[in-house]
Amino acid sequence: MFDITKDIHSVTTLRRNPGQFIKQLKKNKRAVVLTVKGKAEAVVQDAESYQRLLDIVARADVHEAPRQGLDDVALGRTRPAGEVFNEIRERHGIPR
Repeated sequence: MFDITKDIHSVTTLRRNPGQFIKQLKKNKRAVVLTVKGKAEAVVQDAESYQRLLDIVARADVHEAPRQGLDDVALGRTRPAGEVFNEIRERHGIPR
């Protein structure tokens, strides 16, 4: 969980002690917001946490595609398969 009192730092803080900064990222597994002149500019996190985030997004995409397909059907954004296959054959010169 993000902790606003501990997880927002200036880039200067990172520059002063990068080793300690990385050690803390690995230990607490929380992303850190980096600021420049008081404005949020970047988010940094340890590699393991980032990989976990990528895995979650990949799983979400697996569930999103069928939902989009069902929405297309409900909204009439479909075509008969035979029509689509014929179009592909014509476009790529594939004989029947």
